[in-house]
Amino acid sequence: MDTIISSLNGILWAPPIVYLILAFGLLFSILTKFCQIRLFKEMFKLIKESDASKAGVSPFQALWISVGSRVGTGNIAGVITAIALGGPGAVFWMWVVAFIGAASAFIESTLSQIYKVKHAGQYRGGPAFYIEKGIGSKWFARLFAVAAIIALAILLPQIQSSTSAIAVESAFGVNPYLTGGIYALLLGFVILGGVKRIAKTSQVIVPFMAFGYIAITLTVLAVNYDAIPSVLQLIFSSAFGLDSTFGGIIGSAIAWGVKRGIYSNEAGMGTAAHHAGAAEVSHPVKQGLIQAFSVYIDTLLVCSGTAFLVLSTGMYNIFAKDGSYLVNHVPDVKMGPAYAQSAIDSVYPGFGSAFLAISLLFFTFTSVIAFFYIAETNLAFLIRDQKFSLGNKILKVVIIVSTFYGATISTSEAWAIGDVGMGLIIWINFIAILILAKPAVIALKDYESQRKQGLNPVFHPSKLGIKNADCWSEATAKPNDKVPSAAVELLN
Repeated sequence: MDTIISSLNGILWAPPIVYLILAFGLLFSILTKFCQIRLFKEMFKLIKESDASKAGVSPFQALWISVGSRVGTGNIAGVITAIALGGPGAVFWMWVVAFIGAASAFIESTLSQIYKVKHAGQYRGGPAFYIEKGIGSKWFARLFAVAAIIALAILLPQIQSSTSAIAVESAFGVNPYLTGGIYALLLGFVILGGVKRIAKTSQVIVPFMAFGYIAITLTVLAVNYDAIPSVLQLIFSSAFGLDSTFGGIIGSAIAWGVKRGIYSNEAGMGTAAHHAGAAEVSHPVKQGLIQAFSVYIDTLLVCSGTAFLVLSTGMYNIFAKDGSYLVNHVPDVKMGPAYAQSAIDSVYPGFGSAFLAISLLFFTFTSVIAFFYIAETNLAFLIRDQKFSLGNKILKVVIIVSTFYGATISTSEAWAIGDVGMGLIIWINFIAILILAKPAVIALKDYESQRKQGLNPVFHPSKLGIKNADCWSEATAKPNDKVPSAAVELLN
């Protein structure tokens, strides 16, 4: 089994494919005229909107469901793994992925809103829906849906529970089986409540956990402020092979930075597009911009916090491709959360292990409940009749069992399995959004045109020549002053 998993990862994450991910993100940035920079101020305004309804969650709730999915073990263990195997330069490439990946996140989330549907009284969206409606390919859409269910209900949750269980065992001596059992029970309670309970749980937990972790990180950095300039210099020099110690692993820096960056922020992966489709907004671009902003929260805030935490305190090791040490600052400390625990302990003795263990419990738990929502959405796509109820019950059992199992295996095994899951869905989604980028770009132009006229943008797809956007009929769209005729001219 290990050989099969290793072979699959070798195919799905070969070096040329890693560079293609960067190229796709740059292409989307150009197509949107770098909306992730131009409209940064607009993102803040949109977060405040609260258009929740019985059918959809508010933009604010959708943001925190998304951040809950993005902010997980990848922000701690993932960042540390990238540094340990790719050197400090991997952090720079994580930033690159976040910057250009925000455009990918905008495209996929806007498409999810354009082609969302109403199922069982709730909005649903995601790659399967926009592949079927936008591209018109049912088999391609079903392929993504099946891959997403396998990845999100079976493969990816194992990373979250494994990392958390090991951190809890290290901090409190709790048996991983017990942690896994409690974890599974709490997961069952939340997912049995449906998307509304998931939204409310994420809305409460995610801001608390993300900003609490950042606050502790900042206090550690304040103590080690004099090391920050040298950390920045090390990151940039290592990213381009200019550092003598890490010059030989520049390829690893790029590969691990991109891979772990995507795992962390999910930009272009298709997963966050499902949360975008659940939102109630007057125009698809609103949710697209909000989801682009969530990429920044994930990588530029939380991931960077972890990177500076371990690099400024020197609590890390770095390995060559043959497994030997390039840097050995913390002998006998296993690669993973233990680096961050040691870093916090260097300032707050005895506090690091417990704090990281609790943080990881929050980080990973919200990720898993978001994974369930994504898997459930794809199940709803595949089964749209009375059989959905039975299928949904089976899905809940599967993800609970998978999460429990993950708590009993090593993190290296869990990461290898999770990387396969991520690779399965990311390539299907990237192909889809490359084909479907035009409707998202048209929607962006329409949104900006209405904004310039002082209007609260409202989406009317038929006036823009966008077909199969059935949820956006003029009868249900929220009115504003008028739909500017200039929007139609954008197609010319």
